[in-house]
This record gives sequence, C-alpha cells and structure tokens, in this order.
Amino acid sequence: MEDENTLWRAQTYALLAHLLAQAPTQVLLDNLVTIEVTEPESPMGKQWVNLIAAAKQADATVVNDEFQALFIGVTHGELIPYGSYYQTGFLMEEPLAELRTDLAKLGLERKQDSAEPEDHAAAQCDVMRLLLTAEGTPIVSAEEFFKHHIKPWMERFFNDMNIATSAQFYRAIGQFGAYFIDLETKLFPV
Repeated sequence: MEDENTLWRAQTYALLAHLLAQAPTQVLLDNLVTIEVTEPESPMGKQWVNLIAAAKQADATVVNDEFQALFIGVTHGELIPYGSYYQTGFLMEEPLAELRTDLAKLGLERKQDSAEPEDHAAAQCDVMRLLLTAEGTPIVSAEEFFKHHIKPWMERFFNDMNIATSAQFYRAIGQFGAYFIDLETKLFPV
C-alpha cells in the first residue's frame, strides 16, 4: 500500500464494486450516511456529499427495485454493465478475452458459482481494489489494468446511469462514479 490516497482509491473501488454487484442493504445505506467528508467543498468532496444525501433519502426496498430495473430486468436491465458491450455493442467479445488474459496473468478467475462474465463493472472495480492493495508489484499494474480495461468504457457507463430513467439513488452513484473515473483517468494519463 503506497499511501492514504491509494487506500482511499481502493476503498472507493470497493464501494463501487459492491453497489454494482448488488443493491445496498439498509445497513450499508445507513453507514454511507455516517461518512464524514473532510473536504466537502472539493470537487470529489461534493460528490461524496451528494452520495450521502442520496443515501439519507433512500429506502433499501425501493433501491432494490431500482437495482432490478437498472441491471436485471425481465431479459436485461436498462443498463448493460459489461465492458464488451460498451466497447463493441455485443457481449462476450474481444475485450472480454483480453481481460481474461490479464486476469490469468494475475492468477484471478471468475468464481465458479458466478453467472456474470468477468467484464462486469463490479468485477473490474474489484480487480482495481485488489491491484491497489496488492503487496509488491503485480504482473499487470493498476495503471495498465485501468488504461486497458476501465478507461475505454466505464465513465460512459456511469454517465448512462446518471441519466437512466429507472435511476433515483443510482443517479448519485452514476455522478459519483463518472467523476471518480475521470479523476483516475487524469491520474493515469495516456
């Protein structure tokens, strides 16, 4: 672990991974409300303040229904949270194969009981968390992983979440996530 900023980034990726993998429980919503923002006037501080305000107004049952509408649906949700889809317009395409290659280099693979492909937004956020908290130097660095697998699509995904008709609580997640990914892009310039 490099520093406090790296820890903060890893925790932010962990939160996004959790919120994209499943609807938040009331306990998580209540915990979000207790976060103390140390720099509320900074651009990222404002995003945290907005997220906390959304959590204060949210009810877990309503947010669960919202999550279902956004990501599950009858055949699929309003949003399709997969890197291949955002990069090619189709599922299970070349970006997923490239991701699997890099995950194999890292010794990571999809859980056997998971139906989701590895290019799900939640899974990719979780890999970033792992890379940022890894001891030593991973074969694929956080910067390489971000540039190759997250930068090409995830900010657009969060922007789509921000304008999704089914989004209420998740609108704040969309704004927060888009801003965070933009910060990460500036941290890892081309």
